[in-house]
Amino acid sequence: MLSTDFSDPQARPYFLWSEDYTVGDLREILAGERGPYLQEVYLGRLLREARVHEVWQFVTPEQVVAHWDRLSRHLGRARGFWEYLLAVWEKHGLVRR
Repeated sequence: MLSTDFSDPQARPYFLWSEDYTVGDLREILAGERGPYLQEVYLGRLLREARVHEVWQFVTPEQVVAHWDRLSRHLGRARGFWEYLLAVWEKHGLVRR
């Protein structure tokens, strides 16, 4: 069953509806434990499919910036939103690109 309970490592995140990954699996992938390609793909999927306030339960803004060059191609229509958000944060000194 799909879930919004990201504190349960066995829960299946609603935004990975087509995958058989749990919250625990996603955390491993995002930490790079399953390779850089999966990390980039699923970081992009997280930013594209999850609600913005939920993204920060899995990654930090600094991680998004650090992976931006590789992950931005996985964002689809959400890319413009994330470019804008990062630009505003950079302007206010919250992140450095």
